[in-house]
Amino acid sequence: MTRIAVLVSGGGTNLQALIDAQARGELTGGTLAAVISSRADAYALERARQAGIPGYVIARKEYDSNRSMTAALVDKLKELEIGLVVLAGFMHILTEEMVRAYPNAILNVHPALIPSFCGAGYYGLHVHEKALAYGVKVTGATVHFVNEEPDGGPIILQKAVDIFPGDTPELLQRRVMEQAEWQILPQAVSLFCQGRLSVEGRIVTIKGEI
Repeated sequence: MTRIAVLVSGGGTNLQALIDAQARGELTGGTLAAVISSRADAYALERARQAGIPGYVIARKEYDSNRSMTAALVDKLKELEIGLVVLAGFMHILTEEMVRAYPNAILNVHPALIPSFCGAGYYGLHVHEKALAYGVKVTGATVHFVNEEPDGGPIILQKAVDIFPGDTPELLQRRVMEQAEWQILPQAVSLFCQGRLSVEGRIVTIKGEI
């Protein structure tokens, strides 16, 4: 059984999607073992408490750099015997120590169809603002492995979401979460925990049907 840690900084809506998937028995081969927040006041910690998942705080403000915070995170993850790390609204750049400690074992969900609207500076509502300003007709979400490049790791799953006339960034954000993020993130976590993902270069192969 793969022990999963979810890293958060805010409300934890994607964490809730994972909690709900686990309650439905859909996280095959894995269990949510820890929620680690970069902020003590993150509502995601309350979601973890209600679900009976141990919560921890490694606050960015207590460290002099992203590197020292990353080192503390790695130490905590190893202490907890974590096998998969999931970034779910974690708003800090992790340095290479994390990727070295968990090669092809860190997942991130991004609210766009990578390689569009991704990379440094593309997070939260900014992604949807850029998509609307560009005039694309379809957006979506991507779950990918994390490497040293922001949003640059091998892609596991993607799901498209239509853009409608009159969409605001807030409306689009909600639709992308409901129709894409909350579906493909638990699915990708389960595939990992079942040992059904293999990576060669940029290509992720999924064993069996999904």
